[in-house]
Amino acid sequence: MTTYIRPGFLITRVANPVMSRVDSFPALIVPGRRSGRSLTVPMGEPLDVGGRRYLVSGRGETHWVRNLRASRRAEFRLHHRRSAFRPTEVFGIEHDLVIDAYRRKLGHRVDPYFEVIPERSGHPVFRMDMEAAGKVD
Repeated sequence: MTTYIRPGFLITRVANPVMSRVDSFPALIVPGRRSGRSLTVPMGEPLDVGGRRYLVSGRGETHWVRNLRASRRAEFRLHHRRSAFRPTEVFGIEHDLVIDAYRRKLGHRVDPYFEVIPERSGHPVFRMDMEAAGKVD
């Protein structure tokens, strides 16, 4: 069974719809795995670890995680700019190092997620392999 911590009503029905439309909020833009339609998901800024940028799903196997797995390309909106990237899900030591950095950076704010999903592996991590001039790292 897929473990996923659903956000509350206010996040789902009020905050996310507003933040996804406001260009100043950081957001992941990814094609829907079924619809192919571009979806905008508000989220925190990517985590920088060892000079690489990562997206971490504290809530587990979310819809954006499943959409990224199905996509070869996505964009991240930050400071009014969009950057294209290739999502690469990471595992093993790289995954664990990123999870540790995520928990150190966000502290008590993410502790409830790790109480519900205690295993590190239950929190997917994607490296953002950035595109530049038509090429991907």
